[in-house]
Amino acid sequence: MVLDSTRLYFYTSMVWFYCEVCIKMKDFILNANAPNGELHTKWENYKKTLNKLSSEEANQYKVIIIGTGLAGASAAATLAEKGFNIHAFSYHESPRRAHSIAAQGGINAAKNYKKDGDSVMRLFYDTIKGGDFRSREDNVYRLAELSANIIDQCVAQGVPFAREYGGLLDNRSFGGVQVSRTFYSRGQTGQQLLLGAYSALSRQTNAGKVTFYPRHDMLDIVTVDGKAKGVVTRNLLDGKVEAHSADIVILATGGYSNVYYLSTNAMASNVTANWRAHRKGALFANPSFTQIHPTCIPVKNDFQSKLTLMSESLRNDGRVWVPKKKNDTRKAGDIPEEERDYYLEKIYPAFGNLVPRDVASRRAKEVCDNGQGVGNTGVAVYLDFKKAIEEKGKQYIKEKYGNLFDMYQNITDENPYQTPMKIYPAVHYTMGGLWVDYNLMTTIPGLFSIGESNFSDHGANRLGASALMQGLADGYFVAPHTVMDYLAKEKPDFSNKTDKKEFVDAVRETEKDIKKIMSINGNLVVDEIHRELGKVVWDKVGMARNKEGLESAIDFIPKIKEKFWKNISIPGSDKDMNQELEKALRLKDFIELAELMAHDALDRNESCGAHFREEYQTVENEAERNDKEFKYVAAWGYNKNDKPKLFKEDLKYKNVKLKTRSYK
Repeated sequence: MVLDSTRLYFYTSMVWFYCEVCIKMKDFILNANAPNGELHTKWENYKKTLNKLSSEEANQYKVIIIGTGLAGASAAATLAEKGFNIHAFSYHESPRRAHSIAAQGGINAAKNYKKDGDSVMRLFYDTIKGGDFRSREDNVYRLAELSANIIDQCVAQGVPFAREYGGLLDNRSFGGVQVSRTFYSRGQTGQQLLLGAYSALSRQTNAGKVTFYPRHDMLDIVTVDGKAKGVVTRNLLDGKVEAHSADIVILATGGYSNVYYLSTNAMASNVTANWRAHRKGALFANPSFTQIHPTCIPVKNDFQSKLTLMSESLRNDGRVWVPKKKNDTRKAGDIPEEERDYYLEKIYPAFGNLVPRDVASRRAKEVCDNGQGVGNTGVAVYLDFKKAIEEKGKQYIKEKYGNLFDMYQNITDENPYQTPMKIYPAVHYTMGGLWVDYNLMTTIPGLFSIGESNFSDHGANRLGASALMQGLADGYFVAPHTVMDYLAKEKPDFSNKTDKKEFVDAVRETEKDIKKIMSINGNLVVDEIHRELGKVVWDKVGMARNKEGLESAIDFIPKIKEKFWKNISIPGSDKDMNQELEKALRLKDFIELAELMAHDALDRNESCGAHFREEYQTVENEAERNDKEFKYVAAWGYNKNDKPKLFKEDLKYKNVKLKTRSYK
């Protein structure tokens, strides 16, 4: 039986009230508000209970969407198609600049074209297992179920997926699975998918249903009577601080891995929208669940500001190895086969080079720490295509990975057809984010979070090619239903104007914050402080953590915060374009986030997925979970002057058995 939607949203709207009432109650547990029923029919049955609005009714509502990447653009286009008035904000000049444009490898979907035994249930299980049993069954199954719809949607939009000789869509494998379910474009898959969503968004913009605000940074959430009713933004061209009202707000601002300074994210990617929502009452879940991507071009020098991602799909044909001999400085071609350590194939014979990202990353770190790393720095491993070229031919490799090989050669001046690529793990995706219920609503009623900005459906580690899947599932197929249901029970608020006290106060506080930063006149540039923060977070809250390191990070990060507020230097004015001010406002939030990440990692006395506590590992150096004590989502409440408040959402598994992950 499906839970009545009215009752469901009543419960949801009361979550934060209960949080405030029970803030000191140790045993308070969050409720995800998932409907009852069988897993495989839950979403379809639930949709039947949700309220609908006609296009004429929808036209009375205004929806703000922050971020126009895959999740934001798809949600904006779909909701506009239904008749809602959409106001979409981006800190770029175009939605085409969203970080999703750089995603290379592909998007997962349980189509079973290869007849290799794939199914919705298998994708569901692979995702649960890949996340080391730290995600919700209900959300993950819905994601797997909707994956096939995403491919159909994108094909209809004209996304040029690669096709086999017979005309069927081609696909390949990614890490953590033994089936072929990753659909890809020749070129960068994320780019093609984003162009599809962007075309849908552009159609609605041309129709007048979407008003697009380029070069606007969201700096605050405005709540009225406890509900999200607008935002405060800064126009990045003229510096004007503006208030915008709406009936609801949707955050689609991506992840926060740039807290590490060096990451694969676009340099402007940040946590500010999520963090300002967090300060207003939205719980932040699993912040320490950050993913390290195993196939990135290694860092070159101390002044580098971004790391380059190489698609995980390369691991389908590339073999990972290091010299068996420590500190071996010979060229790859001079090292004979018997002196090579194909360590992933040796340790994980069933999956080999296609083990999940967290496992591949940790093993790369281990061999490099053991002195087997390659290159000038010794912090890299080889990804070798020699065998694949010999067996399948150079043309096969060129057709499949040609653009990636060209990119690698342009960056490194090395030809991967002739010599192995050098790769090393880098910070990539973040599984943590704003806590949301089954409807993708945060603990602030009327504030939704979609795509990577929420704590997602992936658990403690994300399978490759599932990020694009989640962003489009949320934007095209989930949020439009749940948002409409919420608004159907909320009368259009025509009195919600920006001259209300709540908006005026929010603008005033934002302007005050900006003036405070501008008035410091110190001698340290933003990047200098950010680089210091990133090193602390990487060293202490990176691929491997321990109690001592996390405690030292918690002690040291406040010193970085103090340095920021005493010594930051922002040239220019706040009344025009000022990228240093942009970066400073984002860094301020990164510093606070870093503290929370360390607290979250310290509180979780277990290893699971990408959260690897060195004190908790098996005799074979694998992650050792503690299901008895830590089978929950850790959702943190903001506490300005004290340790953040922890709330727990217990994870219940009715359709899978909890077991130790094995890829051997």
